[in-house]
Amino acid sequence: MPIERTRVALAQVFYQRCFYLFVGVLTLLTAVLLLEPSPDGRLVVNAVNLLLDVSAVAAVGGTRLSFVIALSLAIPAGWFHLRAFFGDDASHWLAAWAFGAALYAVTIGYLLRYVFRRDVMTADKLYGAAAGYLMLGVMWAFLYGIADRLQPGSFAAGGVAASPDFPDLLYFSFTTLTSTGFGDMVPLRRRVRALCVLEQLTGALFLAILIARLAGVYPPQQPRRRRGG
Repeated sequence: MPIERTRVALAQVFYQRCFYLFVGVLTLLTAVLLLEPSPDGRLVVNAVNLLLDVSAVAAVGGTRLSFVIALSLAIPAGWFHLRAFFGDDASHWLAAWAFGAALYAVTIGYLLRYVFRRDVMTADKLYGAAAGYLMLGVMWAFLYGIADRLQPGSFAAGGVAASPDFPDLLYFSFTTLTSTGFGDMVPLRRRVRALCVLEQLTGALFLAILIARLAGVYPPQQPRRRRGG
């Protein structure tokens, strides 16, 4: 079947799928936060985002069902991102962020199941945990963008209500995820504040559960007995 052949081909290309996913998320963050919002900069960001969608599909595609679910979310996410890039339509941005957030949620769920599976902890699992944590920040940036598009003026910068662009939303999301905000950018609307609380709780629980998982993998060693003791 074409779907099965595509899944196998992606698995062969992305044989260390969690590592490539981790590198893809880091590349996206670097491109979004450092590149200027010029046409060339936006083109690079969208190209990296499309590559990250492919990496997410490869990471999720362990089974045919999960592969089909991820692919059915990645295709419209990439399509609407391209439509929004060339047309700059608000409805296209909403659809792109909605499908992107859904794809990231599915990918994070798969990564958590993979990382917390009861077997040997490998380097690929550690990359998967790191990628999942970074994807949480990007996913919530999508959700903040959707909230601000639906209800403008949901954020304030410098004490003045503003409509931030995606780099600012990404910056705000990671300051919320790591509990280092709020500072120069704050939420104003009740729904956005609820999203902030959920993101802070998710980030704290993610790290706590991951540390507990790592502690369970490496049990404490028994003290050695002295000879003749």
